[in-house]
Amino acid sequence: MNITQKIKSLFGKRELNSDSYLTPTYGRRWNTLAIDKKKIPSDSMSPEVAFRIVADEMNLEGNPALNMATFVTTWMEPEAEELMKLGASKNLVDEDEYPQLKIIEDRIIYMEAELFNIPDHCHPTGVTTIGSSEAIMLGLLAHKWTWRKARKAAGLDTQQPNIIFGADVHTCWEKFVRYFDVDMRVIPLQADKFTINASDVEPLLDENTIAVGAVLGTTFTGQVDDIQSINKLLLRYKKQTGRDIPIHVDAASGGFVLPFVQPDFIWYFRLEQVKSINVSNHKFGLVYAGMGSIIFRDKTDLPKELPFEINYLGGEMYNYSLNFSKSSSNLLAQYYMFLRLGMSGYQNIIDAIMSNARYLEQKLLDSSYFEVLTDSNFLPTVVVKLKGAPKFSAFHISDELRKNGWIVPAYTLPAEANEIVVLRMVIKENFSRDLAEKLFSDTLRAVEYFENLEGITQTKTKAHGVC
Repeated sequence: MNITQKIKSLFGKRELNSDSYLTPTYGRRWNTLAIDKKKIPSDSMSPEVAFRIVADEMNLEGNPALNMATFVTTWMEPEAEELMKLGASKNLVDEDEYPQLKIIEDRIIYMEAELFNIPDHCHPTGVTTIGSSEAIMLGLLAHKWTWRKARKAAGLDTQQPNIIFGADVHTCWEKFVRYFDVDMRVIPLQADKFTINASDVEPLLDENTIAVGAVLGTTFTGQVDDIQSINKLLLRYKKQTGRDIPIHVDAASGGFVLPFVQPDFIWYFRLEQVKSINVSNHKFGLVYAGMGSIIFRDKTDLPKELPFEINYLGGEMYNYSLNFSKSSSNLLAQYYMFLRLGMSGYQNIIDAIMSNARYLEQKLLDSSYFEVLTDSNFLPTVVVKLKGAPKFSAFHISDELRKNGWIVPAYTLPAEANEIVVLRMVIKENFSRDLAEKLFSDTLRAVEYFENLEGITQTKTKAHGVC
């Protein structure tokens, strides 16, 4: 078989010419011409060329394996990726055409409810979402409707609903109050306290409070709000006033970690006032970006007026979402991970992640250059600040590490604690002990470089994105 025949066997019936197979990949005409960036090209190009152009631009991106900024999963097994391809063409909302997808989604919700210790007498419900931002908004929206319905039934005003949470929450909480017309009562952080408890919440409660938000693993420091004390407060408040104020737990980061790291730590549905929990499957649920879940303690916690019953594409379907069309890729990937790993598999992975987080944290502490804001008891995050008042800042360290490929965010904490500048490193499944040693040595080298650099000032640079 000559070379032309071999190439024909590889490319099938595709028309062959000198440009398609004799010319080297980077010797073609497209490689010397600029591609228009603001309009669709007038002519077609071969799939190989289009792929190469896009793939080459992706070489300019950061390396996901070295991205310590994000909680989002950056590695999956090839079998899971194959299932994601299988699900890419199936719209999750088309329940009549793809009924098995709804069955799988319900299984995932039940599995997560069980993981979060749902009481036997409860009938949990929920949906998967694009991420925790959508899940949080759906949970809080349900609590607003429940509050409004109760107020209307009592003949009371419904014009000024409010919600209470700490400044340690994700930005999507602020989006909720703006988009859905709810007043926010934000408990500020303090220089030595980065979470909230019952004593912070109590002065802010009133008849218009639709819910109290609590965070299971903050993105700023990896700590946990005192959910047990808030639950006790709300039970006492309900007994005294008759007002049944729910807790929504934002378990975006901690929902798949705490059950394995601190199984005896109580934060979940066995606390009576915890009525809804969101979790980010694309974090420590170990699937790629694009999936979260909202789970309600009982079907009665989701007002029946909110979900839509839609006559669409030949059948009735039940929909509660802010988005409509979405791929089923992540759903299949999450179901695969639950089946593939089981509880023991998740336990092994989370144990390894936490071990590497503690190792890196201890190495940074032993260096005498850093002090921690928290410890690795709840989340595999290492959050440190520089000791004393060096002539350089955490922003300088972050920028220097970027030269070695590491993406390590530096940022200030929220209001009332915004004089504190930290470095945060999120340890994930594909971050090995070997990489931990390398990150530590590169961090140490960066510190020593700036210590010996003349003329440097603590000029604040823009913080890298944190997600």
